[in-house]
Amino acid sequence: MTPEQKIIESGELQVEGRFVDASNATLFAKCVVGAEEVAVIYKPIAGERPLWDFPDGNLAQRELAAYLLSEALQLHLVPFTIMRDGTFGPGMVQEWIEIDEELDIVELTNSENDRIRQMALFDAIINNTDRKYGHILPTKDGPIYGCDHGVTFHTDPKLRTVIWQFAGKEFTANELQVLRSASELASKETDGMISAAELSALNSRIADLLGAGVFPEPSEDWPAVPWPPF
Repeated sequence: MTPEQKIIESGELQVEGRFVDASNATLFAKCVVGAEEVAVIYKPIAGERPLWDFPDGNLAQRELAAYLLSEALQLHLVPFTIMRDGTFGPGMVQEWIEIDEELDIVELTNSENDRIRQMALFDAIINNTDRKYGHILPTKDGPIYGCDHGVTFHTDPKLRTVIWQFAGKEFTANELQVLRSASELASKETDGMISAAELSALNSRIADLLGAGVFPEPSEDWPAVPWPPF
């Protein structure tokens, strides 16, 4: 665990503002230990709006499940995420990522970038219903992260994303290994975070991806791109 992660885990959570455009309570905060502080996003469970198509669990738990699975697969696509108490009760706390605002996010997202391709694979695994351009976080140091994984792991196919340039392309040997690892690790890493039905669907989805051997194609049964795309 890095020094910053230790501060996020144990520091005093001080809320500084709210993102007013978010449909659920999304707060900018800092975790403070003495003179040291780390910026975070805090999403209290109490601030979640019920979703008719996600009746089980909560957004915060699915955010954590996505982080844990990403880490277990050594993809490191999701910023450090934990569940902890805060000013408005228990919720998800995630490390704030400073993005490189000079990059053209649309151009990057539509490119053949290896990290974007990894994100496309990860989204197919977790059945991400909301991969918007604004949920892709490129940094000046090079790493690219993804955020807002609250609407994932649904039992029905609901993949909605702005990353479709890899559709139909064969998985590489490394990507196939990621899928095999996901099959082995899914139950452990999502234990208590998603429902039994969602876990069963996750395992079936991984098996289907392995069987197909290619990135999924957009479905004709539901919108393939989230709206708005940003």
